[in-house]
Amino acid sequence: MSDRRGGAVAGGVDWDLAAGSFDEEADHGLRDPAVRAAWAERMAAWLPGEPSDVLDLGCGTGSLALLAAERGHRVTGVDGSPAMLERARAKLAAYDAGFLLGDAQEPPVGEARFDVVLVRHVLWALPDPARALANWRGLLREGGRMVLVEGVWGEVTPVGIPAERVVELVEEGGGSARVERLDGDDRLWGGAVGDVRYVVVAVG
Repeated sequence: MSDRRGGAVAGGVDWDLAAGSFDEEADHGLRDPAVRAAWAERMAAWLPGEPSDVLDLGCGTGSLALLAAERGHRVTGVDGSPAMLERARAKLAAYDAGFLLGDAQEPPVGEARFDVVLVRHVLWALPDPARALANWRGLLREGGRMVLVEGVWGEVTPVGIPAERVVELVEEGGGSARVERLDGDDRLWGGAVGDVRYVVVAVG
């Protein structure tokens, strides 16, 4: 679990300081070939088949951005931590990718529009998820999609956002959404997990 809401210090974590060890988590660095292959398989299903413009918000060290770029997509990453972005730029130096320092909720992309807005473990931590989704929806081209990887973590004092709430917010904005559970696929996490993890793919 990570809180990549957009700031060098957010959620009580100094993300510049954390950047050096961030990729040690199996699903962050994707260093294990089996974990990497599992995420690559999912990304292939979630992203368009043809080369597209992908906006990765709260991109961290760029692991998912790299998977997208390897499939021929043009990637723009946004993160609030300069140290995270430094690592992301190094990972994607050979690809058609750019990275911007800024707030994931209100990304500094100007008039640019995208085919996909990709967000992992960010929406749950934002103060106004409905506003964030509206902002992100406005960055999509016609027929574009949002890919929202989220979850609910912990048993005693759980944090996160339920999939049902994300779908509700998408539908309130006039879109449609489907939910795909991810917690049952141990390959994605480097082992079994006991919390709720999912992706919402939203259109419109």
